[in-house]
Amino acid sequence: MNQVYTENVILGIDPGTNVLGYSVIEQRGKEITLLEMDVLKLGKIKDMSTRMKELFDLIVKIIDKYNPDILSIEAPFFGKNVQSMLKLGRAQGLCIAAAFSKSIPFVEYSPRKIKQSITGNGASSKEQVALMLQRIVKFEEIPKYLDATDALAVAVCHFHCQNNPLPYIQKQKRQNQKKAWSSFIEKNPEKLKT
Repeated sequence: MNQVYTENVILGIDPGTNVLGYSVIEQRGKEITLLEMDVLKLGKIKDMSTRMKELFDLIVKIIDKYNPDILSIEAPFFGKNVQSMLKLGRAQGLCIAAAFSKSIPFVEYSPRKIKQSITGNGASSKEQVALMLQRIVKFEEIPKYLDATDALAVAVCHFHCQNNPLPYIQKQKRQNQKKAWSSFIEKNPEKLKT
């Protein structure tokens, strides 16, 4: 099966209300180029509504600068601290709303899926993900805040997922297995337990 590669710009976001990581990559065929990778530090803004407004405005500015084709964002994970999860959900929602305000679709990936797509191990550490990304995307220094490389991982995950024929192959394999079992049962009804 031939892979279909496109040209587009992917905005990756690792949501947060204190520190939010973002990255922008450009995809041309099988190649990806890092356009920007950084963090937004919002923790100094004490009033939460002011902080959320600033977050929204900054994401819109990034969108206006790069005009991404899609927002790839990390899905919130379910932790024990409910307040942290609510804040994280707000940040994610604002990023999605900023994308929608510019008619940009979004996809979300679980932290485990993102790590799996970068390192092959869904339980990798942030440091392992950052080191692997440094090899894949070829940037010089690992940033001080790993939220930036986490955001890059989200963008690269989307690149891998959209260009990976594996889910299609797995679906075909499952369909073939079902057909094989159906055929086996038809030919051997006596082996079926009732």
